[in-house]
Amino acid sequence: MEPETLKGRAKGMKVYIETYGCQMNVNDTEVVFSILAGHGYQRTEDIAQADLIMANTCSVRDNAEQRIWGRIDQFMIQKKAREGVLIGILGCMAERLKDALLDTGKVDIVAGPDAYRSLPQLIDAAREGHPQMNVLLSREETYGDISPVRIDKNGVSAFISIMRGCNNVCSYCVVPYTRGAERSRDPHTIVREACEVFAAGYKEVTLLGQNVDSYKYEDTDFAKLLSMVAGINPQLRVRFSTSNPQDISDDVIYTMARYPNICKHIHLPVQSGSDRILQKMRRRYTREWYLQRVAFIRSVIPDCGLTTDVIAGFCSETEEDHLQTLSLFEEVVFDAAFMFYYSERPGTIAARNYPDDVPLDVKTRRLNEIIALQGKMSLKSYSADVGRTFEVLVEGPSKKNPDELCGRASNNKMCVFPDTVHKAGDYVTVKVLSCTPATLICELV
Repeated sequence: MEPETLKGRAKGMKVYIETYGCQMNVNDTEVVFSILAGHGYQRTEDIAQADLIMANTCSVRDNAEQRIWGRIDQFMIQKKAREGVLIGILGCMAERLKDALLDTGKVDIVAGPDAYRSLPQLIDAAREGHPQMNVLLSREETYGDISPVRIDKNGVSAFISIMRGCNNVCSYCVVPYTRGAERSRDPHTIVREACEVFAAGYKEVTLLGQNVDSYKYEDTDFAKLLSMVAGINPQLRVRFSTSNPQDISDDVIYTMARYPNICKHIHLPVQSGSDRILQKMRRRYTREWYLQRVAFIRSVIPDCGLTTDVIAGFCSETEEDHLQTLSLFEEVVFDAAFMFYYSERPGTIAARNYPDDVPLDVKTRRLNEIIALQGKMSLKSYSADVGRTFEVLVEGPSKKNPDELCGRASNNKMCVFPDTVHKAGDYVTVKVLSCTPATLICELV
């Protein structure tokens, strides 16, 4: 069926999408809205008005998938209440579970991360009573020609995917199986998109990839891409995520130091402080290598914010392995961390080769010890900023007090300050008066 015919049939259909998981999924949802808008579909934030209800899903942990199963049951309430409502599952869970989703009899459309261009055709066929699935992975798809429909409510920050997929194949991770092989996007399309969002009033872009330091398109590496985007306008802040410790280059760090508008923050997942566990995770660096990278970053960018990811209770983890993770946290003093206990993912190297042999109560206790320690480290990190001044990009009103605004400093720390004059998108200078483990309490300078 020709696109124009599809567009005619879709006219007036309203689409509701819930997004779960990483920033990449947020950007993918924006791509989906753009594709569907081009075929006549209208976005709605009211599920009760939707003709098409979809969830863009995450498979990194079992809890994320269990939440989606619960949401599907909630979606069914809408489907039973209104004739013609369709349910779609997008993203990593769609890619991983495939037919299992259709076999429930509740889901009409299953589309993997590389299949979003086919959604108009899948929807059209599903409307005829035929459940549809496309989970083919691609070695070329980057959606580089599509201008996403931004769903960020404050109109300040925009996500831009610079690459898709991952070649690292860490033993615990399902991402290479759900997002396919690594491929980088033409840098000129990235710069074009960044120019578009800046022209639309956005003041900050975050360049996204499963491993941004692996970005390579012809003669453009990640350091060069950073320079290209930062050079658009000094008023456009540039962030990026996520880096891998074995891949972040000296050139990237020097480039960050050279451009004032490249934010001084690196998310550098460590996952474990034990060399034995890192090897079993297939992380391809050692504890010493990680600490050397941290030391180099801080020698070039002394005030660089550092955050991390960690997994407690990975296969065969001993108490000594756990203590090594705690000691690394004490040595680095991260600003913040995403902390989880190990969740076995079917099909991964770990699931195929290693028993999930750390009892749940031990995983939970170790995770709680990491969380408690990180709380102390966060307070130590934030306390070091008391008395300093920062340039902050205002994101909007504080959640707790409408007479206060909030925004992030270059190092990614959240600042809150009394102000009823400025608005989202403004740059202001603040002085830090006090702090919590997650917020800098400031005043305008």
